[in-house]
Amino acid sequence: MLLHIPGVLSREQVADFRRRLDGTSWIDGRETVGHLGAQAKRNEQLPDASPLKRELGETILLALAKNPLFFSFALPFKYLPPRFNRYTGGGTYGFHVDGAVMNLAQGEQLRSDVSCTLFLCDPDEYEGGELVVADTYGEHMAKLPAGDMIVYPSSSLHQVTPVTRGARVASFFWVQSMVRDDGRRRLLFEMDSAIEALRASGADESAVLQLTGVYHNLLRQWAEV
Repeated sequence: MLLHIPGVLSREQVADFRRRLDGTSWIDGRETVGHLGAQAKRNEQLPDASPLKRELGETILLALAKNPLFFSFALPFKYLPPRFNRYTGGGTYGFHVDGAVMNLAQGEQLRSDVSCTLFLCDPDEYEGGELVVADTYGEHMAKLPAGDMIVYPSSSLHQVTPVTRGARVASFFWVQSMVRDDGRRRLLFEMDSAIEALRASGADESAVLQLTGVYHNLLRQWAEV
């Protein structure tokens, strides 16, 4: 399941990000993947040691901490700090699956459950550059307004199509969820969405309370913390 989360960053935040990213140095994105990934990947990234990467990434995580839709979908436990990439001049990243286990600082590791792409350019600023995610229901394409984010299971086959005009700038990162199984996360997300809709409609309070209890008992049963 793909989920579009609008307005993770404000237009003012996006403008500040772009101004600072346009004035910094980028490296070949193939330096951060293995041999197979390097054959499919042609883009640029901020170096992992970049202070700008760290600062902008912290801003993104602070914004997500206030976003109930993101929390309901991802049920985050750990984050790989946000990274930043740029595609231009035909840059692309062919179909691939993200690594299952990623290294964090000081030897800690993260299991990639949820993949996140935060768009920092509006669709009319570049041609191509669509994020294409394949699942059992076919291929789904995302090219969102600046400040919006797409999230999807990290087990999905996906690609970024060639950018033939302009530049596509984005942040990307991964989440280890409290709930490992994608099917269970989806059930919990759909139940939480239904509970919120019932609350907003003024439904019977005792029934909403009972359903909320079911949600939390399922989360208690499935969560790994």
